[in-house]
Formats: sequence, structure tokens, C-alpha cells
Amino acid sequence: LTAPEGAPNVLIVLIDDMGFGATSAFGGPCEMPTLERLAAGGLSYSRFHTTALCSPTRQALLTGRNHHSAEMGSVGEVATSMPGNTSVRPNTVSTVAEMLRLNGYSTSAFGKMHQTPVWETSVSGPFDRWPTGDGFEKFWGFVAGETNQWEPTLYEGTTPTEPRATAEEGYHITEEQVDQAIAWITAQQTMTPDKPFFTYMSYGATHAPHHAPPEWIEKYRGKFDKGWDAVR
Repeated sequence: LTAPEGAPNVLIVLIDDMGFGATSAFGGPCEMPTLERLAAGGLSYSRFHTTALCSPTRQALLTGRNHHSAEMGSVGEVATSMPGNTSVRPNTVSTVAEMLRLNGYSTSAFGKMHQTPVWETSVSGPFDRWPTGDGFEKFWGFVAGETNQWEPTLYEGTTPTEPRATAEEGYHITEEQVDQAIAWITAQQTMTPDKPFFTYMSYGATHAPHHAPPEWIEKYRGKFDKGWDAVR
């Protein structure tokens, strides 16, 4: 089964816990010129209903379902046996990655994946609800709510892997995440240029731990001193 002729490539970029008005593209104080250019050349929407929590919003985004229908009533770490809050996505609820994979797309995910039940996040599995079980053929990142951004706990697929450098050498997960995605898209387009791709770029920023690179901290030093109400 192949994708229809002219099927577009799809890239979703998710920035964790960032408020709707935080970016310069929507009038906010955080300078994001690339996002401004994308917004100027496309469509900007003024409404996005979230659960104000990490795991359920992500599960709703990837499945198109109400978060309770996907069994993610809250963050995975506080799952219970109550219906709608088990954190175990049922087989009757598919992700967009799985739907596109079964319809001729190459699929990939990079970065933070906080949808796997916490008791299934070890190397022992099971791996049904890891990213590779959610329809993503390629996965590089971390399977948890958070990780050290300079010394992250990383997986390639379901296999533990190491960062390409150390914190002392200036490593930050964001840069390698982008490079991993570019390398995969380059290879995918080289080997199978007739196949469209779906890529999910899910950043750990701006979720805890707030490990921003020093140069970014300096860039904004003092800019928020007047307080939340004034900045807002």
C-alpha cells in the first residue's frame, strides 16, 4: 500500500509546557524568528485545547482522541486502575503514526516520549507502547517525563544508547536531536524518495529540568525582572 500521489511530508514540532503566548510569533517575549517565518507563510490558529498536563496532551495529539479515551487521564506516573486513567493505550485507539505507516509513510519520532506506562519503560519491556510500538519506525530520544538535558538517558529504538559528547564538551540534547532527525530524513528521502515522511519532534524544553544552555540564559537575563503580570 502506497501513499496517494502528492501526499505531503508532515513534521510536528512539540515544545513542552510552553504557553500559547510565549513565542514572538504570537506576540510573546521569547524570540523565535524561524517560527515567525513559518507563521507568516502559513496558517496560525488561535485555539488549541490542552489538558494542561504533559502525557494526556501528547496522547490526545497523537491519537486525535479525548485523553480519557486513550486511557491517559493524567501524567503516566500517577496512573490508577480507574477507567480512563490506566495510562495503557488500548489497541482500539491508534496513533496517527500507525495510521500513516500503514498507508505508505515512513515514520519517525525524536526526543521526549511520555506516553509509555512507567512500569514498561525498562529494557525488559514490554515494548508494545514504546514509540516503535506506537507506529514510529524510527525512534531516538528518552522514554520518560524528563531527563538531564546535558547527560540524557537515551534510547535508539528500544536499545540504550549514549550521547555523542559530554556536558563538559558542550553537549545539549536539543542539538543532537535535531541532527538525528536531519540524518534520518536525509537517508529516508535518498533511499525512498517516493515515500512521504511523518516526523514527530518532541522537545524536552521547556519542561523540567530547566537545563537551558548558558548562552540562552544570558540572552534573557533581566528581561523578566518586572514580573509575570507586566510581561503578560
